[in-house]
Amino acid sequence: MAFPPQFLDELRNRLPISEVAGRTVRLTRRGAEHAGLCPFHAEKSPSFTINDDKGFYHCFGCGAHGDVLSFVMRNEGLAFPDAVERLAAEAGLDIPQTTPEDSARSARQKDLLDLLEEACLWYQDQLSGAGGRLARDYLRQRGLDQQTIARFRLGYAPDQRGALRRALSGLGATPQQIAELGIVKTGPDGGNPRDYFFSRVIFPITDRRDRVIAFGGRTLGDGQPKYLNSPDTPLFHKGKVLYGLAQARESARRAGEVIVTEGYMDVIALARAGFHNAVAPLGTALTADQLQALWRLAPEPLLCFDGDAAGHRAAHRAAERALPLLQPGQSLRFITLPAGEDPDSLVAASGPQAFAAAIAAAQPLVDLIWRHESAAKALNTPERRADLERRLDARVAAITDRSVQFQYQAEFRDRLRRQAAGFRFKPGHFKAPSRTLGPRIDVANLPAQQDHWLMALIINHPGLIEPQWESLSQLNLSSRRLDRLLREILNLAAARPDLDSRDIHRHLMGHGFEAQLKKVASPTLYREAAFAAPDAPAAEAGDALAAILRAYGKRRLTADRAAAERELADNMTKEGYDRLLAIVDEQADGGADQGA
Repeated sequence: MAFPPQFLDELRNRLPISEVAGRTVRLTRRGAEHAGLCPFHAEKSPSFTINDDKGFYHCFGCGAHGDVLSFVMRNEGLAFPDAVERLAAEAGLDIPQTTPEDSARSARQKDLLDLLEEACLWYQDQLSGAGGRLARDYLRQRGLDQQTIARFRLGYAPDQRGALRRALSGLGATPQQIAELGIVKTGPDGGNPRDYFFSRVIFPITDRRDRVIAFGGRTLGDGQPKYLNSPDTPLFHKGKVLYGLAQARESARRAGEVIVTEGYMDVIALARAGFHNAVAPLGTALTADQLQALWRLAPEPLLCFDGDAAGHRAAHRAAERALPLLQPGQSLRFITLPAGEDPDSLVAASGPQAFAAAIAAAQPLVDLIWRHESAAKALNTPERRADLERRLDARVAAITDRSVQFQYQAEFRDRLRRQAAGFRFKPGHFKAPSRTLGPRIDVANLPAQQDHWLMALIINHPGLIEPQWESLSQLNLSSRRLDRLLREILNLAAARPDLDSRDIHRHLMGHGFEAQLKKVASPTLYREAAFAAPDAPAAEAGDALAAILRAYGKRRLTADRAAAERELADNMTKEGYDRLLAIVDEQADGGADQGA
């Protein structure tokens, strides 16, 4: 739904960020601003500031920035429409309906939500009544107390095929409304509709705002399927919903972690054991929509599937689904349970500490992929190791973010080299390669000629790349084309450590860099910079590269100092003053260490 800009502006004006954020962040007033510990990353000294007059928050530690709407979205894991609805209710504003159709749709949705709430209350009444004894016995056998039953609003659908339909009709619901709720179905003979759930324990499914939108049911007899969800309706699409999300959201935000299990009872059992940040998909593999909802709660959701073959398959399906969606800082971790165990059984048998230990031992996505592919076949011949490399390359190719793809490629190449050299990789004890891309230095104001000299040096003398990897990987060249050329060469060097100059030329000519190559590897350039020519002595080329990198570093410090001075002039803070002093000290020590 599109919201009129005037309405959003009024919402922002009515709700100062400090008022909304102050409910979860302890704020201290500093002149025209408020400051506190950032809720989006762990820190010991305040770097999170709010300026109500300008209508934004900013964290100098992690870079988080936005208005009151983005704060609620990020802090509470809400999508934009949900954040607007929540703040509008708090501000006492009615959400404008732009067309008669919007108004009708909104009224229809409210009617359906009201009826689903009545259905939930009816199921709860059936559980507590005389006819719910078998269901209550089942829940007690599963270790659930009355408080947990009430928290998750569990209910019971009796073996009375039209009881709920009659109850809702008595409240004024029309046959069309009841059909839209997904709680009735037509009988096999085409006669009167009958209830969708019967003789089942009922688990209400809610949206992010804790409104009932569907139900799940667990049979108490031998009926199949054992678990059954409502069909998709105008309010419910099972591939977009996570069970327990409303209950888990606040705990997940505080912990910075969200746990994904396989089913309702796992979520409830973990909550009973003190893990209130667990959710579950609804009987299907994790979808892209569900993964995005999880990433709004935590940067690395913990996926916990049962310790059996089906659980392992589910983990690998989730990994495949996640690869194209990965972003810097946004990934998955996987909890491995003992064979035959699920979260419910593990907690029941060994207590919460056993599950806490499993969380502590969770493996990152890269380890899961490596273990799966490297364990698939014996690796005792060059051909088999080449096949492993091919399979890993196929996984890496699925990653769409270029920087994440580069990191996976570099990591797998390093592991393959270790393995080929006889290194036995132990999951959980892998030391990440030092050649990683760090914060990139902005050298946009340096002469473009120096950029060309740099490129000629590493193309003609690729042996210089390895010792200067960190410094090279942090550069951001003034020309976008040259910057792309640099990244291409670094990618190539990560994949092929035995690279020579001819290899680089062939690769660049075959990958659309012919024009750039002619500019940086030309007789004209060599007349100006003989140290970059192919026949230049290695020591001379190395000294030249080190000097260029030092110049980049000094220019970066100059730019950083100017930015710090401007920031301090606008907002005098201790953190800003300390940052400026650190830059001045680094300049006094001789500048950056690039090339040293």
